[in-house]
Amino acid sequence: MFENEVIKEIIEKYRVLWAIEHALSLMSWDTETYMPKAAASDRGIAAAELNLLSRKIMLSDEFTSLVDKAEKQEGLNDYEKGVVRVLKRAIRIYKAIPPKLLEELVKTTTKARIVWREAKEKDDYAMFKDYLDKIVKLCREIAEHLGYDEHPYDALLDLHEEGLRTRDVDNIFNAITSDIKSILDKVLSEGYYPREHPLERVKYDIKAMESVNREILDILGYPKDRARLDVSAHPFTIGMSIYDVRITTRYEGYDFKRSLFSVIHEFGHALYDLQIDPAISKTPIGSGVSLGVHESQSRFWENIIGRSREFTNAIYDILRKHLEFLKDYDVEEVYRYFNCVKPSFIRTEADEVTYNLHILLRFKLEKLMIAGEVKVEELPELWNNTMDELLGIKPSTYREGILQDIHWSMGNIGYFPTYTIGNILSAQIAYHADRDLGGLKNLVSVLKLEPIREYLKEKIHRWGSTYEPKELIRRSFGEDINPRYFIEYLKSKFLSR
Repeated sequence: MFENEVIKEIIEKYRVLWAIEHALSLMSWDTETYMPKAAASDRGIAAAELNLLSRKIMLSDEFTSLVDKAEKQEGLNDYEKGVVRVLKRAIRIYKAIPPKLLEELVKTTTKARIVWREAKEKDDYAMFKDYLDKIVKLCREIAEHLGYDEHPYDALLDLHEEGLRTRDVDNIFNAITSDIKSILDKVLSEGYYPREHPLERVKYDIKAMESVNREILDILGYPKDRARLDVSAHPFTIGMSIYDVRITTRYEGYDFKRSLFSVIHEFGHALYDLQIDPAISKTPIGSGVSLGVHESQSRFWENIIGRSREFTNAIYDILRKHLEFLKDYDVEEVYRYFNCVKPSFIRTEADEVTYNLHILLRFKLEKLMIAGEVKVEELPELWNNTMDELLGIKPSTYREGILQDIHWSMGNIGYFPTYTIGNILSAQIAYHADRDLGGLKNLVSVLKLEPIREYLKEKIHRWGSTYEPKELIRRSFGEDINPRYFIEYLKSKFLSR
């Protein structure tokens, strides 16, 4: 992969930075799973110090001069060019953000995550409000230091999705929002896909549900020797390396699809990390290229595969084996349960039709927050009114409104639009996979999933961050990101039977 001597030297020196990130990832996983609450302050200090150490190494004259030297080398291959691109971008970001600002953000968000969990549990926005106010101000400072051409939000979007701009997100939502609302109206009026299903209220045994999740992961191809499944307040995936990738779910004791599809969703993220080419592991390009592309993988498995009629039919006997109450529901009822469509409060539980309206809500608020056009005291009411405008419903609690997501407590403002990019890409990738593999439905119906995993590995996973997101999609599928595939997918699934 790497032939240039300067690039080889960079990769050797980068190993320390990789090791620090490895440790930070493990600490982050522990923070969300097993860390005692009282440890939050010390964990925040430790994380901040490691981040500062990473920054110091990255910005050292020795390291930056090597990267500058590499940029001037002739005849670099694509992998080597990718290393230079990724490091130049990281160095630019590190140089732009003052160390004290980075340290303050890490300390604040480490504490804020703990406070958010308690505030959500107690349905008390006042507990979290001051932390959110500080996080917004810190993110606004970061945006100013990073710089932008049109809107301060551009700088934060680019942190999560290389090259993404506010106008790009505006264009995406302009292209899909009216169609989504039209599809939603038709689905609700036809009534085949129910607004509610009795199974949403049926309680399940947590141990039985854990058995379901683990058997489904076996079917999907989740390697037990390189991966874990644990429990957290908010399901997530984190990869320490291509040999240590961990996912979580949650068990609420009712509505079993919530836990099941969290697992399938996180599997999609994990598979991306697990299938990166080992030859680029521990290098600057040895991770997923962007959150949007990453989300396309989780949405592909959760929705395109997991909620399909073919997958439902194939796993029905497994579900019945572990969940005794399913004896009263045939496979058609389970399929309809998996695909309920209705305006709902909680983003993570939203159906395929309405999900992107939840992202549009957050996008609207984040733009205002970063532009300084709204105060944190006003956010709950603005949230509720915008949800009413988009979905026709108003939350009655903070828990089902402003406090439902962990992302702001982590400082991840500018993150949410990547979910919509992921949804769009998942349908676009599914179209090409269906054509190239001779029909996805045929493979899924017999749970022959290895060809699908290999296809995604070849087209997306193995490349890591070698190419920019837009270039990767263009190279792999011969076209740019196109929202029309997603709209056509929704129409085909929900309006044609």
